[in-house]
Amino acid sequence: MGHRPKTEGSLLRLDRQLCFPLYAASRLMTRVYQPLLAPLGLTYPQYIVLLILWEDAPCTVSHIGERSLLNSNTLTPLLKRLEQLGYVTRTRSAEDERVVEIRLTEAGAALEQRCVCIPDQLSKAIAYPASQAHALRKQLDQLIGALRSAPECNGEADP
Repeated sequence: MGHRPKTEGSLLRLDRQLCFPLYAASRLMTRVYQPLLAPLGLTYPQYIVLLILWEDAPCTVSHIGERSLLNSNTLTPLLKRLEQLGYVTRTRSAEDERVVEIRLTEAGAALEQRCVCIPDQLSKAIAYPASQAHALRKQLDQLIGALRSAPECNGEADP
């Protein structure tokens, strides 16, 4: 198979793609979180769900899916595992059994205090200036909004 000549201006150069640095940063960020979450027995997606629950519980699985951008195929086993760990309860709605409500247990609520140091530990681990992190967060929120409104996403939580 022959190689095409490399062209400096090609739109298909990896260093010209927006998607790749986002993908790489996401993977590396998750990797930095691993040793911070491991002593608590949590994965990064479980931590994200707990962050949502500490803010919004009790709430529905669909609410968690909207906020986390995770679909129910991903959330259901994750929530079952958090239930097995004793951090949440899952209850079907009496009005509509398709709706599952998630509540924090006492242990799940108490875990928040054990996690309060994680953002500071992460900040020290990556040594990224807070002002730049704030600006990047703002830009990423705008990008996420634009991506969610793209016709290809059709308003779904998991594009």
